[in-house]
Amino acid sequence: MPEKTTAGAGGQNYIPYAERSGPESVVYFTRDLSPEGLKKVYERVKAGITGKTAIKLHTGEPHGPNIIPAAWVKEFMRTELPEGTIIETNTFYDGDRYTTEQHRETLKVNGWADFTTVDITDEHGTVMLPVKGGKWFSEMSVGKSLPEYDSLVVLTHFKGHTMGGFGGSNKNIGIGCADGRVGKGMIHAKDGNDWGVDKEELMEKITESTKAVIDYFGEHVTYVNVLRNMSVSCDCEGVDAQPVVTPNVGILASVDLLAADQASVDMIHAMKEEDRHALVERMESRHGYRQLSYMKELGMGNDRYTLIDIDNGDKVITPAVAVEGVVPFVG
Repeated sequence: MPEKTTAGAGGQNYIPYAERSGPESVVYFTRDLSPEGLKKVYERVKAGITGKTAIKLHTGEPHGPNIIPAAWVKEFMRTELPEGTIIETNTFYDGDRYTTEQHRETLKVNGWADFTTVDITDEHGTVMLPVKGGKWFSEMSVGKSLPEYDSLVVLTHFKGHTMGGFGGSNKNIGIGCADGRVGKGMIHAKDGNDWGVDKEELMEKITESTKAVIDYFGEHVTYVNVLRNMSVSCDCEGVDAQPVVTPNVGILASVDLLAADQASVDMIHAMKEEDRHALVERMESRHGYRQLSYMKELGMGNDRYTLIDIDNGDKVITPAVAVEGVVPFVG
């Protein structure tokens, strides 16, 4: 296993599009923040989704104001994934989703139990998945029932994060599929301190956890990021989340994990300074960009992409960072 070093990782430094190299992937975009928008963009990236399908979603702490609305997901599942199953894991922190019993009560409060049964995948134990090419892990502990699924739809509320800088599809999988006791402990704990890992090391550990999951699903995984109600706080902070000061953007989708998260970050950076400041500061101060560079190092996707505007006849949009201070994709 490679030496465990983060020297020069530079997770506080955003890399402009012009300074990136390598092939491009395709990212689809809609401004339509609604169930219909979810359906439209998912239609473009669903080809690999077959068989028994898991939908990885952050269902939130009680009364969390910023999560993807349950009503949206209900309508989306009704037409697109009627046999799909929302999956979750219990939390590492002691809160309202720490035990399965507490978690199920929270699911009721937030409206998920009104239309579906959520599979808390670590309810009955854990299983190890291999981490190929990692420098921190050779395997990762995930919920026991995760490997029972054939496909994975990663439906993510893109936002800031207290520890990760930002929470996109990578964080949704890396933390969200790791089980609440073993896997999340492997990522967060250091030298007897349950929360001793931060910055580059944390970003790399999250990413290696993600790699274990997406390697398992192979071509049967796709990514949808909803850029709405983007507090600098994660949905795990519930009603205590910081007020939203970043404008809504829309929904992005890709079969490329890195491209989906990179395009989401680029859209934030393309905003006017006063609109992007809070979220950019959160990403920089937590060294969150290391999620992106480490995904590229591990071969988890491309940080260059073609952005397809499905609201305007599949118009190709110049990458979001091309014109500083201009957001051409916001209606």
